[in-house]
Amino acid sequence: MPSPRVLVLRAPGTNCDEETAFAFQVAGAEVERVHVNRLIENPALKDRYQILCVPGGFSYGDDIAAGRILATRLRQYLSDMVDAFVHGKGDRLVLGICNGMQVLMRLGVLTEGVSQSEKPPATLTWNNHGRFEDRWVHLAVDKTPCVFLKDIDQMYLPMAHAEGKFVAADDESLSTLRKAGRLALRYADPDQGGVQDEVLPFPINPNGADANVAGVCDSTGRVFGLMPHPERHIDATHHPFWTRRKEQPEHGDGLKMFQNAVDWFA
Repeated sequence: MPSPRVLVLRAPGTNCDEETAFAFQVAGAEVERVHVNRLIENPALKDRYQILCVPGGFSYGDDIAAGRILATRLRQYLSDMVDAFVHGKGDRLVLGICNGMQVLMRLGVLTEGVSQSEKPPATLTWNNHGRFEDRWVHLAVDKTPCVFLKDIDQMYLPMAHAEGKFVAADDESLSTLRKAGRLALRYADPDQGGVQDEVLPFPINPNGADANVAGVCDSTGRVFGLMPHPERHIDATHHPFWTRRKEQPEHGDGLKMFQNAVDWFA
């Protein structure tokens, strides 16, 4: 079967598109980095791709709020494209990384179907300490339908954000998401292992997120957003302590996510 084609969406301020494109290429996909203005001019371009990825960075300078302007432009000018990827025939995938997750959260596609009220069931807001945080974090995968996390139990990835704290509107929304396996990826304590709902202390949970949430998927598992950066741990030598490890793995922890996306089309 031909390799799936990936649309890595660019916008002013995006700065992780090349690394993300490379990760998909290593995993076996065909990738194009496409500016949002080009898609607005020619929306039919969307039909060329099976995977939409919104990468990290600071789209439009994170003006107003992180991811808000790009999400607004997508909603206003490219709602048909978003709908095709999210609600299409089930033969497409969507991935949002860091700023990309912020965009998907602003669009509401990661938490839709959870609440009938006008109030969003969850949002991303400023880290507890109110500043940008850049560090490596341990992550655990919950029981989830998420395509990107298939056969992954844990990962060690870098994160770098200021507005990445996942906050649920209420306990009911959080519980509904959890029971459906949509709180797919969690910050984890490596000494305790596994998923924990009680909020872990800083820096294990680097932003104070409810239930230690680092990534959320939709009800189908085809749409996934996460705040850590899997594209920054593709090679084993990306690990901060790679020179100290006696045995080197073949790949970095993040690559499996991209391979899962490619393999889903096999």
